Amino acid sequence: MNRKPSMLVVFLTVFIDLIGFGIVVPLVPMYSRHYGADGWLIGTIIASFSAMQFIFSPIWGKLSDRHGRRPILLISTAGAALSYVLFAIGSGFENHSLALGALLVSRIFAGACGGNITVAQAYIADITPPENRSKRMGLIGMAFGLGFIFGPAISGIALKFGGATAPGWAAAALCALNFFLAYFILAESLKPDSIQAANRPHLAQWGHTLAQPKIGLLVLIFFLATFAFSCFESTLPLLVSDSFNLGITVDETMPATTVISLFVFCGIIGAIIQGGLIGRLVKMLGEPKLIALSLLLTGIALAVLPFIKGDGPLKWSSVLHAADGPWIKMLLALALLSIGSALTRAPLFGLLSNLAPASEQGATIGIAQSAGALARIVGPLFAASLYFHSAVLPYVICGAVSLIAALLAALRLTK
Repeated sequence: MNRKPSMLVVFLTVFIDLIGFGIVVPLVPMYSRHYGADGWLIGTIIASFSAMQFIFSPIWGKLSDRHGRRPILLISTAGAALSYVLFAIGSGFENHSLALGALLVSRIFAGACGGNITVAQAYIADITPPENRSKRMGLIGMAFGLGFIFGPAISGIALKFGGATAPGWAAAALCALNFFLAYFILAESLKPDSIQAANRPHLAQWGHTLAQPKIGLLVLIFFLATFAFSCFESTLPLLVSDSFNLGITVDETMPATTVISLFVFCGIIGAIIQGGLIGRLVKMLGEPKLIALSLLLTGIALAVLPFIKGDGPLKWSSVLHAADGPWIKMLLALALLSIGSALTRAPLFGLLSNLAPASEQGATIGIAQSAGALARIVGPLFAASLYFHSAVLPYVICGAVSLIAALLAALRLTK
């Protein structure tokens, strides 16, 4: 079959994979609590995915530099499908210990196989001229946003009509479809005559990547940005519940639709920004200035969020008629945060891929993704622990972290 490298196919590969991810992720805390897990075990199950990504992202990236992007994408997609099969089976166990064990193993396996994003970004770098890479990297961010819009919706439908195991089977089916799509349509992007990357041990690859001044700085900035955003993600339901007196339990006094609506709202804004405006803004400002601006906006939004107070659940009808001031302020702050966070990833990875040697695209991007995974482990643990002492502190501290990252980008990347 005569295949050609295609942006559309790699976008669909990532998009379908992230729909599967979005189907399962909202259910992990709920299922864990249903089976009697305490807070520590719930946190362990959630963090296990990012912990395995931290370990395996550079490995998948380095393997794709040596053996090609296509086989690694196929392996990771097949692995994701199997992890969701295990999640579906575990969701049906009546024995609580077996169910929790299956959920934990499924998330560990999913994280270990989660090489799609790293390799997809290396794929894009292979087939895109340097001046267009930031714009193209924005498509990965758009796939993230769309995946987290459609995934939870499919999850809710599957749960309602198919029971507890249905979301896992739906995610597995989508990933299986994704595997066959990639197998029959996706072409290899790495050229046969490409220079082979040096075969370094795992820790040596970290040292080599971070020793390159601007690349190391970009990895640090990505870590700080991801840390701040993961703190927001992990505490937003608590913050909204407390700030608007919705209650702690998920019942009619604290409708889950309120929090889901906010996440969907953020996802839509992120998808629009990354899908349509990144290319123009990069041409106007350049990657370093755009990264600094994005982190500045994120920092301001994070610092403002915990000071917005109201009473009662979100009602879109009153918001649309400008009748609910506190919710309008909350939505504006979330919009600012969504714009800021959406503007960070694409120019950062575009600049990173331009600075990395052609033979080390996968390895370099893998290190950056691994740093992001580490931030997604540390961030929620930090924010959730601190939140119960003071709801304001995690947001103010993470706002300051974003502003420090913005300052680093403005002073060091623009030289």
